[in-house]
Parts: sequence; C-alpha cells; structure tokens
Amino acid sequence: MDTQDGMFESDPLGLVVAAYIAMAVVMVILWMVQRKTKNAAIGDVGWCVGLIACVLWYITQATVPIERVLLTLMLVLMYAGRLGYHIYTQRVAGQPEDGRYRRLRKEWGDSELVNMFVYFQWKALSVALFSLPFLAVLWNPRIPSSVVELVGVLIWGLAVSWEGKADRQLADFRANPKNQGRVCREGLWRYSRHPNYFFDWLHWCSYVVMTLGAPGWLFTWIGPVGMGWLLFRVTGIPRAEQQALSSRGEEYKAYQATTNMFFPGSPRPMPDVPARP
Repeated sequence: MDTQDGMFESDPLGLVVAAYIAMAVVMVILWMVQRKTKNAAIGDVGWCVGLIACVLWYITQATVPIERVLLTLMLVLMYAGRLGYHIYTQRVAGQPEDGRYRRLRKEWGDSELVNMFVYFQWKALSVALFSLPFLAVLWNPRIPSSVVELVGVLIWGLAVSWEGKADRQLADFRANPKNQGRVCREGLWRYSRHPNYFFDWLHWCSYVVMTLGAPGWLFTWIGPVGMGWLLFRVTGIPRAEQQALSSRGEEYKAYQATTNMFFPGSPRPMPDVPARP
C-alpha cells in the first residue's frame, strides 16, 4: 500500500503486521483461558473484539476526514460488536461448548493441546487479514457520500441486519424446549440451511463495492474470498453440517434434500423414494 497524501503516520502494512503480533499475544491468553473453561468459543469472541481493537488503532494512526472515521467506526462496531455479543451470550456465558469444538477435541485426541494452540494462532492471523477491508475503507480518498460507496453501504446494511435476524431466529427456536433436537426451518432458515453464513459472506462483499477503484481496493477481496474459503472448506459449513447430521439425523437429511445449502432459494419438495421390491 502506498502512503499517499500522508494519510497514515506509518506504513499501513506495518500497522497490519503490528496488529497481528498483538493479536497473537491475545490469542495465547485466550488459549490458556479455554484450557480451563473447556470452551473454545471464547476465541471467536476474541476475534470480534480484536477486529474492533485493530480498526480503532488504525483510526488513531490516520489523518482522514471525520466523516470517514465515523463511517469506518460504524461498520466495524455494528458488524463485529453484534457478532461478538451474539457468540458470547449464545455459546460462552454459562453455555456448554459448541458441539463442533467438542468434535474437534475428540478428533485431535492426544494432539488437542497443540492443535488448539495453532487454531487460536490462526485466529490471530485472520484478525489482521480481515482488518484489511476496513483499512481500505478508512484509506479511501473519496467522500463517503459517493454513489458507489452508498451502494456498498446499502449492501452492508442489508447483510448485517439479516445476519442478525437469522441468528435471532435460530436462538429463539433453540430456546423453546419443544424444539430440542429438531431442525429450524423458520424465517430465513426456510430458504437456506446457513442464512447467517450467507449474509456474513455478503457483508464482506460490500467492502469490495464501497472501495471500488480506490487505493487498497484489491485488499478488500480478502473478505469475500477468504470468508468463502473458510465457510465452504474449513470451519464453517462442513463442520456445521457434520454436527447437524450427528445430532438431528434423518430430519436434517430431509432438510438437506429440500433446502439450499448457502444461497437462499425457494424450498424444494421432498424427492420421491423408490419403493422397495
């Protein structure tokens, strides 16, 4: 990244490296915490808080108009703040560890201690990487009221609000004892098996639109590309589907047969099952 117009007191990439080093230390502490609590979701909360902290630090190092500071603050606080609060209340505070983490511990066996440490350090690196879109928004020399940026903010608002809606719908469904062991098909979950993941991914796409053609624009692609890879190949959908099949069995198989995995769409009828001869 070029430090044109003296927008930053130091090299922007240097800021990102420093953010990574700080988060690596924080994640060591959180790794030690989860060793005692046996709840690795604390690392997800740390990821959200760390993202906010990194962006706040970038702001202190930038000489940009107050409008751009306020826009960047809004973007990171409303996205990461909401997500962090949701994870803390639903998976950490007085809650048992998420089944996906319990499964990971079982799979890792004797290597669980080391593998979990590596996993938490990966989270530290991902905070630094996913802070890049926010840095690009902060660094954008255009006024925040430009048409292309307003379109991006509109996409952002839709994505963040509907991700929150999907999370609330699932939390409300699970809070009802009558739904124990059942599959949520209510609200947005009728149209996608993972609407929260879809709108999280769409949220990262919004930064690509906001900063189109601006300095650092290419760095915003780490959002949709990186998050898409994580959701489809690593810790997102594969683990969630595996856990759901394990805990909900045939009902979840029926859900898979009738409902899109990621992109929302109309539910399909159940496929005909050939009669046994």
